[in-house]
Formats: sequence, structure tokens, C-alpha cells
Amino acid sequence: MIGGTGEEVSSHWLHIESATDHASGDTVSVGVTDEASMPGELIDIPQVSRTFRYLSMSYSDYEGFPAPLTNGGINEHGVAVRDVWATNREELVNMTADPQRGPQYSDLARLVLERATTAREGVELIGELIAEHGYSTYGGNTHLIADADEGWVVWEFAGSQGLWAAERLGDDDIRVLYPGYIEDFPVDFADDPDFMGSDNLVSFAEEQGWYESGDAFNVFAIYGRQGAEARTGGFKYMSQADIEDELQDLAPLTERDMMDMVRDQRIADDEAGYGQVATLKADTDPDMQRIWVAPTGSLAAPFIPWWLGVQEVPMEYGQHRYLTKAAPSTFLNPDFQVQEGSHFAGRRFKQVMYLMCEQPERFHEEVTELLEGFEQASFDDLEWVESAAELLIEQDKRAEAQQLLTFFSQQRASEALDLGDTLVDWLNASLTLSGQNRLPESALINDQGGETVNCLVDADPDRPRDAQ
Repeated sequence: MIGGTGEEVSSHWLHIESATDHASGDTVSVGVTDEASMPGELIDIPQVSRTFRYLSMSYSDYEGFPAPLTNGGINEHGVAVRDVWATNREELVNMTADPQRGPQYSDLARLVLERATTAREGVELIGELIAEHGYSTYGGNTHLIADADEGWVVWEFAGSQGLWAAERLGDDDIRVLYPGYIEDFPVDFADDPDFMGSDNLVSFAEEQGWYESGDAFNVFAIYGRQGAEARTGGFKYMSQADIEDELQDLAPLTERDMMDMVRDQRIADDEAGYGQVATLKADTDPDMQRIWVAPTGSLAAPFIPWWLGVQEVPMEYGQHRYLTKAAPSTFLNPDFQVQEGSHFAGRRFKQVMYLMCEQPERFHEEVTELLEGFEQASFDDLEWVESAAELLIEQDKRAEAQQLLTFFSQQRASEALDLGDTLVDWLNASLTLSGQNRLPESALINDQGGETVNCLVDADPDRPRDAQ
């Protein structure tokens, strides 16, 4: 089971990429440009003969990297990917080549979705790509790659040394990456099926004086941000350790539990660009791979079930100019005018968040109940929808199964927008009729580095969730 949020100041939109056959000699562009926070040059690497179908959330900007970007998603083989930052020690960042070359975090997530049939293959692919083509970074990054059988954390390091490490999670492990981390690591990892890494992972640390032979090899302590601890970052309102412990107490976990945690107001604020939750099951038909996606931060938006068999993303959930890089300084591409003229789910549920979080003690509980009620209606229909689609597939009626899955997801997406409209009208009316609408006192609409919008009452992370 895997879940997460997006954490980018950017527009986010749902994307389904079809499986594609490629000609011999085809290439794909990877890397970063001179506009990136750590400048680089784009390069072309060989394309494979066939890339797999996958579903992900795309976005338009992070640290100046070229769009469209992705944190990951799920592919037709049930391989799921999540990406999260993991800052490296300053010496590594400073020794990064200028310009740097090689695939960056989004490239790696996309290439794993396009090429990997298992999580282990995805890890090996990242290692091969870095060894052959290099790696472009903004200061260090991790990927969580999982399938029905196993999950891996992969940490790619700055420094232009081809450094990376990967740890296989145990069957009952819970891992929260914010930031990402790997700790204890065997120095003879090449002989251990639960660990992988670059050939120079240990030797380079020795050469730099960061590790002495015979000591325990702790990846975070050696290559991570110095002076920090792996599981107590506290970069939101609770540490990784706190979240891991809470989820452990809920075991055996359900999708509802994971949705609740991804939605938790201590995690999901205005920075959370979307929400994702997926349960990875063995022997699943490619079209029946399912992932729940909230179109913006799930604090104020419902999770909607999408299958890989869905044939088209509704235009309301596709790309729009709201929060899209360069939108303020350019006019609209005429090819997008009908899509841009539609409602945008990301914008609608951002409105819900802003209005709800104006008075969270008044609105948050009721909005959450409505979102959960909407999701329960989807849960109630899953059995008949999936049973019918699977039966159609067994009867060699795959096109009809895809039509059913497309209709159901698109219908729920449309009903979600209706719910969003209702919530915005109700919240606006409630504030207006109680005389509690307010105009801004500041002249600057953009945040100047202070606290982002959230629904934490008094921003107290130590209060139990039900008391917030």
C-alpha cells in the first residue's frame, strides 16, 4: 500500500500515458536546463522499444526543472512510484558539476513507470541510468518504488559521483519519507538481496573522510544533511517517526486509513498539490490497476478511483493555466481554449480549502464528513464495477470493460465537481450571512515566506487528530 501528496508550487493535473511502440534509434530527452536551481544541460538517451501505460499527476514547475514533471503514479504492471526530496550534505551539493547532466528525479519516476515490470526492476533501472548517463539534482532525492510483493526506497545523491543507495522494506515495515531517508546499511551490500547501491557508495565516503572502515555504515549520517536526524525532521507538523507509529498502531491498514493519513491536517495544507493512495495486488489485469487520486490537497478534495483501463481524462481534470508556470506572462495556446474554458477541479477544491481553513473549528469537521461520505459511495460501488469489468475481460470484451471503467471514473469525477461547487457556495454563504467575510489587509497576495494556509486550530501538532 502506497500513498502521498504533491508538494510543489504548481498546477497539478491528471495524466494517462498510453503504451507506445518506438522505432529503433528513438531517443528521449532528460535532465535540466540552465534555468534550474542547479543548472544543467538536457541530453538525449536511447528509448526502449515499448513503453508501458501509466497514470500519474503532472505539474509544471519545481526548482526550474522543465515541464511536465511527475512524482510518479502506477503503471500497467502494478509498479507504483512516489518521489520526495532528501537533502544531502553540503559538500555533495557543492561538488555537483556545473552544468550537470543526466536524468533528474521526474525523469527517473517516469522512466520507471514506462519500463519496469517489478519494483526491483525499477531500482535496478535507476542504478543503470545513473551509471550510464549521470544524474541531475536539486540537492538529493528519494523514490519509493513498490509492487504487490515488495517496496524499495532509493536515494539518489548530489555531487556528480554516480552515488545512490536502495533499501528493501520488510513485509510489515511502514516508511514515511518527508524528507526521504535510509539509515543502517551493510558495507557488503552487493551480497545482500535487501540492499543495492552504486559501486562507490562506501569507498567514496572513505575517501572523503566521512566514514571509517569498521564503523557502522549509516547512509543518512554519512550522506544526509549534517546535524539533522533521519526520522524526526518535523518539516510539517509531525515527524516521520510520529506518522509511522500512528500507522503501525492502526495495522492491519485499510485504504480508508491511508486516505485519512494523507488527508490529515497535520500533513495536508496548501502545499499538498494532490493526494494519492493505491493498494498493489498480485495477478491484477493491467486495465484493473487502480489508484485513488484527489485533484488537489485531499484536506479539501475527495479521492476518486481511477483504473489504468480508463481511456480519457475529463478536461476538468486536465491541464489548466491556474498556477501553471509562465501563465502570467503568456497568452493561451489556442489548442487548449475549450479545455481552459472548462471548470478546473484543482482550482475548485483550492477554493474549498481556503474557505474552510478560514474558520477550521467551524467547518473542517463537516467538510471532512462530506468528503468521506462521497468516497464511501465510491467504495460501495467498487465490487460491482470491478466484478463486471473483470467478467467482460474474461469474455474477451476488453473494450467494453474499458468503457465501463471510463464511465464510472468520469461520472464520479463529475459528481466530485458538483460537490465542490456545493461546498464553495455553502462556505461562502456561511461566512457572508454570519458577517464573517473579510477583505485582506495586506497589499501582497503572494506569500512572503510565512506560514501556508492550513486547517490546524492554533497549529498545535501535539493535539490528537480528533481534537484538532
